[in-house]
Amino acid sequence: MPECTPPRVHIQPETVAFTTTVSFNPLVMYNNLFPFLFARNPETHKGDYGHALLIAGSYGKMGAAVLAARAALRSGVGLLTVHVPRQGVAIMQTAVPEAMLSIDNGDTRFSSLPANLERYNAIAVGPGLGTDAETTQALLCLLESQQPASLSHHAQLILDADALNIVARHPEAMHLVAGSIITPHAREYERLFGDADTQSMADLHDLVIVRKAHRTRIYAPHSHFIENTSGNAGMATAGSGDVLTGIMLGLAAQWKAYRYESSALRPSRQQLAARAVDMHGKAGDVTAMRRGNLYSLVAGDIVNAL
Repeated sequence: MPECTPPRVHIQPETVAFTTTVSFNPLVMYNNLFPFLFARNPETHKGDYGHALLIAGSYGKMGAAVLAARAALRSGVGLLTVHVPRQGVAIMQTAVPEAMLSIDNGDTRFSSLPANLERYNAIAVGPGLGTDAETTQALLCLLESQQPASLSHHAQLILDADALNIVARHPEAMHLVAGSIITPHAREYERLFGDADTQSMADLHDLVIVRKAHRTRIYAPHSHFIENTSGNAGMATAGSGDVLTGIMLGLAAQWKAYRYESSALRPSRQQLAARAVDMHGKAGDVTAMRRGNLYSLVAGDIVNAL
């Protein structure tokens, strides 16, 4: 370890037909769980809607950071800071002018921690990150900085993509991920846990595990999984997972910052993750309806449909 400081899509010949199914599962109907998504007090300001930190991008992979950043902002977060390598600054400030930047010491990759981590309500790390030695050490330092995860002032951590690949290569660091939300696709899950049962891994490591698939399932410690029913095959496209990470980051920052009347009313990490997955899928369904097909969807379309 380093030393650190509802619409459904059915393809028919020559046509795309859509049907709508409404679910009344209380874990998936969110008006009362996430009130900040449906109404805002006119006396509030951007600080009331959370400050999110996205650590993403490397030389040649800044598109992942841009997609995740745009999705976080479209999900309603009040403030977004993106930590990028020096060569990513011009790209990010041009593509996402609403985001503030934290600039890494390295030119091409994540190699140093952002300052003042305590200011953030949620941190997402992984899209387009790379897995080289400097990035690995920086990620492990980030995870150590957020321990113990149970402290209320620590940010909600979300790990995706190369952040998961790094942890898979360093199983001795798995305890540092406790309390996080992770979003692996099938290969990333296999690298982390082999063929182990997902519910058992969520229980053992205190993780919310979003198993991305045609029917994404959201597992949480000692809880029944939630199965998502929104989304379509057109979302099987480059950058779609980065958009999901951004949505989850934006919601998590608002969730941490929002002043619920009592702690009993605050939704769980699992409900938070399920809401993000549902938003992602529904945005994909809206995109498919707009385009009239599934083959031409791109990840940026999903962001635009949020």
